[in-house]
Amino acid sequence: MPDASQTTLLYQSLRVAILNLDLAPGQRLTERGLEAEFNASRTPVRAALARLEGEGLAQRVGRGWIVSPIDLDELEALAEFRETIESSVVRLAIQRATDAELGALEAQLHVPNAAEAADEARVGPDFHLELAQLSGNHFLVSAVEGIMTRLARTRWLEVRVTSGGQVAGTEHEDILRALVARDADAATELAVAHIRHTMQRVTDSLRTNRRGFAARGMAIVGEQTPAQQPRR
Repeated sequence: MPDASQTTLLYQSLRVAILNLDLAPGQRLTERGLEAEFNASRTPVRAALARLEGEGLAQRVGRGWIVSPIDLDELEALAEFRETIESSVVRLAIQRATDAELGALEAQLHVPNAAEAADEARVGPDFHLELAQLSGNHFLVSAVEGIMTRLARTRWLEVRVTSGGQVAGTEHEDILRALVARDADAATELAVAHIRHTMQRVTDSLRTNRRGFAARGMAIVGEQTPAQQPRR
């Protein structure tokens, strides 16, 4: 059995580095290099990498590992999954959340310095996670957590090169107003539109800046379904 504390340390350290882009998408990871860096044995290193693989943050390549590239095809599939999950979240939150809980969520949208890139990258996912909590369904919460993890790096890249975070904030406020009004149809429609707008902004940004990201050692792979072909 791997040393649990050593595995957790490795996992947490690597996860933070990957999500903050300190380890770039596509960057090679070697077991021996990680063993030396963390003064760890091979078993905890492999266990930590396996956990990251389960979250979509690391990939096996032959006998080695890389930080998972940002995959446009995966983002498209993830957006479709999000629509299903977050539509259910919104409807359950309307049924189960108290006025006080919705008020607390509204307060979260107006944190100081929300226009700064670091806060934009944090506040958006926090809104969706808190909303999932209000659904009262831990399976939905777990699904939203997984989605936000897989989107975290693209979120950082988006707010660094666009004003997408400000647009998303306005869309969050629109969703919240519909929640407070207990209008399930409007809230669901707004949530789906928000997911689609976010997807389009992210993929447009990634495509436009693809060469620049590649020059900085960030691997972006795959091709999104063209915007002119709407999803059914």
